[in-house]
Amino acid sequence: MMDATKQRLLQRIDADTPLLIDFLRGFIRCKSPNPPGDTLDVAAYVQNFLTTHALPHRVIAPNAIMPNIVASFDAATPGRHLALNGHMDVFPVDPTGWTVDPWGGDLIDGKIFGRGACDMKCGTTASLFTFLYLHELRHTLHGRLTLSVVSDEETFGPWGARYLVEHHPEILGDCCLNGEPSSRHTVRFGEKGPLWLRFHVRTPGAHGAYTHASASAVGITAQVIGELHRLEDIAPPRISNLSAALDQAADVLDTAYGPGAARIIQRVTVNPGLIQGGLKVNMVASECTFEVDIRLPNGLDETPILQEVDRIVAARPEVTYEKILYNPPSWCPPDTEMAGYVRANAQAVAGIDPVPVISLGGTDARLWRYAEIPAIVYGPAPTGMGSTDEHVTVDDFLHVVRCHVLSAYDYMARL
Repeated sequence: MMDATKQRLLQRIDADTPLLIDFLRGFIRCKSPNPPGDTLDVAAYVQNFLTTHALPHRVIAPNAIMPNIVASFDAATPGRHLALNGHMDVFPVDPTGWTVDPWGGDLIDGKIFGRGACDMKCGTTASLFTFLYLHELRHTLHGRLTLSVVSDEETFGPWGARYLVEHHPEILGDCCLNGEPSSRHTVRFGEKGPLWLRFHVRTPGAHGAYTHASASAVGITAQVIGELHRLEDIAPPRISNLSAALDQAADVLDTAYGPGAARIIQRVTVNPGLIQGGLKVNMVASECTFEVDIRLPNGLDETPILQEVDRIVAARPEVTYEKILYNPPSWCPPDTEMAGYVRANAQAVAGIDPVPVISLGGTDARLWRYAEIPAIVYGPAPTGMGSTDEHVTVDDFLHVVRCHVLSAYDYMARL
């Protein structure tokens, strides 16, 4: 049975529905693609919300065009410290294939469209309104609530949450709730780890008719990429409770993220995301650069991957490579207190019991897990994320808001 305060919170969200929708649509209209990463306009939008509601906050900007906003308050009595985290930057946009303005925030047939709609201005809006509603209830709560709204998440860059964790660890708290896309049917307690490598291939080059004079840098690139795909055969060790949870979630994973998601959640994946090489079709390419995104499942680190990459490169003197990013896989127990609150509240408000899963993509939540602090992710479906016609349904959006508000309240209502 839901208590009276939680009932009132739900009634407040219902009453504020037009405000919530208008806020998210305005949030999307603040262009914040990363790269290039300039979030000044969108940060001003968030600050205006906090200032309008007299919510205490400060700006921390190690990079002048990538400010981070931190808001915090103490409740009436001491207790645990809950962290809410979201980001303002979004993927860049190629307008080809979009049927609406990527920055328009259009509301069509119960869907809000635009870059960042699901990743993650929906979840960040949920965090902002959670902070507002609980601030109003602070005299009845315990502990401390901290909200970090950050820049520079989309490139795993150094100016956002990573900077805050390294230089302002007071934002970490005892538990983190994050609204990155997950689908209402899954609650995420961990994520795979990205390993990004940049390869350079150089040969003498030649006229396109003189293929005997030089190997093609583009041709060698194709061969190396083919061999890199064999990294997907490296099997990670099974971790009992983690592997069991993912095995049980297989059907839901495919429903939430598309057919095949369950197959790769515990496997290495290889994506050659960028290739630049050659000057002209009738020339033997003398140079090619390509970047590969390798995702590591939990239980596997970079060591065996890099050993195999070294073996591949050693056989080709034309090839060198460098590591440009590595974030180890992360996870916390799937049955943490916050995961329990999220599941119970989703069941109460929508009759849905989200299944605990690992994320295919990376989030700032990993930084809390690296610090051995449980971090739970619950957000909307990733519809069009990083692609065309990105959107969130109004129903999904309001569901995420309700679950974040109620779950944060549950955490702070208890000593």
